[in-house]
Amino acid sequence: MLALPSVAEPILMSLSVAFTQPTFQRIVPLIVGAILTMGRRTVTSVLWTMRGVIRGHHSTYHRVFSRAAWPPWPPGKVLASAILRLIPENEPVLVPMDDTTAQHRGKKVYGKGCHHDAVRSSHTHIVWRWGHRWVVLAISVKLPFTWRRWALPVLTALYRTKELNQAEGRRHKTAPDLARQLMATLIHWFPKRNFIFLGDGGYASVWQRNLFTNGKSRA
Repeated sequence: MLALPSVAEPILMSLSVAFTQPTFQRIVPLIVGAILTMGRRTVTSVLWTMRGVIRGHHSTYHRVFSRAAWPPWPPGKVLASAILRLIPENEPVLVPMDDTTAQHRGKKVYGKGCHHDAVRSSHTHIVWRWGHRWVVLAISVKLPFTWRRWALPVLTALYRTKELNQAEGRRHKTAPDLARQLMATLIHWFPKRNFIFLGDGGYASVWQRNLFTNGKSRA
């Protein structure tokens, strides 16, 4: 096992609840490598950064994301707990939510679709990209080394197209539906905290506002 700094070890070790031991032994170098890697944080780039300390064949690290089965909720709760400890209990917690598109055009990529790319689009030119559309929930926190707030991602949900949901017999969920699910999960985990949801017009709807106003959060 990779030797970890004493400050980081408790947080990283707490993530072990979500993984089998072999998978966790590969997750830790990937996390540390993602922090240290400059530029694009692909698995290959991370492995190159950690080339002196990783054990086993490089393909076993790729399989952590392509083959290994592990639930995203326990790591999300661990991260949220660690971040909320930095925010006083009597202070409202700002929760930014948005979606982002990651380009993946391969023929065998699961869950891909043609999505509007808001980052590359303008008022006069709309850009569409083939890939994954992720709805991301973050927690805004002030850190001692900067005067700006940081939005630290905690939970994500993959938006699946209506056609894919119908083919797999799953109820279709829009991006606001997924945002509602992520927010409800956060409220369920920490019922004593007061959350303020931050989102753009794409997440504005009557039922969404009703949920957040009636629960332990505000839109």
